[in-house]
Amino acid sequence: MAANFRAFVLAGTGSGCGKTTVTLGLLSLLKKRGLRVQPCKVGPDYLDTGWHTAVSGTASRNLDSFMLPTSTLNALFCEHMQHADIAVIEGVMGLYDGYGTDPNYCSSAAMAKQLGCPVILLVDGKAVSTSIAATVMGFQHFDPTLNIAGVIVNRVNSETHYQLLKVAIERYCSIPVLGYVPRVDGVALPERHLGLVTARESIVNQLPWQEFATTLEQTLDIDALLALSQLDTPPVGEWPALPAADAGAGLTLAIADDEAFNFYYPDNITLLARTGLNIVRFSPLHDSRLPDCQMIWLGGGYPELHAAGLAQNSTMLAQLRAAHQRGVAIYAECGGLMYLGSSLEDSNGDIWPMADIIPGHSKMGKRLTRFGYCEAQAEQQTLLAAPGDVLRGHEFHYSDFTPQTQAVMSCRKVRDGETLQAWSGGWQVGSAFASYLHVHFAQRPEMLNHWLAAARSVK
Repeated sequence: MAANFRAFVLAGTGSGCGKTTVTLGLLSLLKKRGLRVQPCKVGPDYLDTGWHTAVSGTASRNLDSFMLPTSTLNALFCEHMQHADIAVIEGVMGLYDGYGTDPNYCSSAAMAKQLGCPVILLVDGKAVSTSIAATVMGFQHFDPTLNIAGVIVNRVNSETHYQLLKVAIERYCSIPVLGYVPRVDGVALPERHLGLVTARESIVNQLPWQEFATTLEQTLDIDALLALSQLDTPPVGEWPALPAADAGAGLTLAIADDEAFNFYYPDNITLLARTGLNIVRFSPLHDSRLPDCQMIWLGGGYPELHAAGLAQNSTMLAQLRAAHQRGVAIYAECGGLMYLGSSLEDSNGDIWPMADIIPGHSKMGKRLTRFGYCEAQAEQQTLLAAPGDVLRGHEFHYSDFTPQTQAVMSCRKVRDGETLQAWSGGWQVGSAFASYLHVHFAQRPEMLNHWLAAARSVK
């Protein structure tokens, strides 16, 4: 653990208030100061973390209290901070928005309290004056036990306007205002149906972010922010039992990594690497040959945007089918499921042939088919779970999969103690398992033992 342990949660009043843009500016600024910065994101989001990573040069980590027990999450966080000077933790939605109506469950506020981090509240300064103090006061009084240590005001166009807002907040709320964020051209993030466009699809030009950082140096009190971020003690955590350090020795895992498939939690890849696995990457879009391997992982992404290219790469599809016939242990999440299906219908109505390993048809819709946290119980042995095992994860997809084989998982969405939805999902065909569920392996490291055992049986 770094001697000067610093961390803060940048939380907002709601979605769309500018958290990601300001987080990226702060990452660039703190890096410019020579600090070793560890970016993090509350919740399961892959897109924000991709941008964090691209701008900071350090893999951003998801802090997800739905998927991970408190002790495990704290242990992960402390490990990531061993070689960092400060953690910049971007919150999710509004400060108290979590899963259901409990503000202490899966919210940014809950994460700040769990880690012992101060909250820096980002508020919108557009078209408001003294009323901004009422907004800040409301967030203060909603949970007086939460350490809201400072305020940053976004979308301020003049020093005069800022001074008005600063005086109002500090007079009525007795909380320091650390500065403001002016409107800056060139730092808007591109968006589409699942949120932001992924960082790897965009040529991430560092110059606008460096210029943004230079601006923030002039409008924010970074020294005050750093002083407020100093933590006395790190959070207490403990790792669960992990697979043996040589559990994967002699095995090779091929991970799909290109424009179509790139949603992976870095923690998951790290956990796999700790087993002694040889990890190689390949492109279902561009490569003609599959690496020699006993395991394949097809993560989430946007296969629907690259369906033509995936379908036209018939040599890779044939290689995947041959690997499946040999018993290679194939795991697919969300976009990976769509790729392993028989066919994919894109948003234009065009139908493309896919790998046909998990018989069924994917079809893109106009709205979210399923969104948010859920849990899935295995009804039989699967690649990752024994019968009765419950996996926690999240689904976020516009497509729907019509299977031709029976599902092997009972899924449900429970919120505030009430089951809102129940459905069947996850399909095991031979050595391949695919579902829409994104999971974090640290919640149940036994998942990796199941996967490795299946890989050992490959001919």
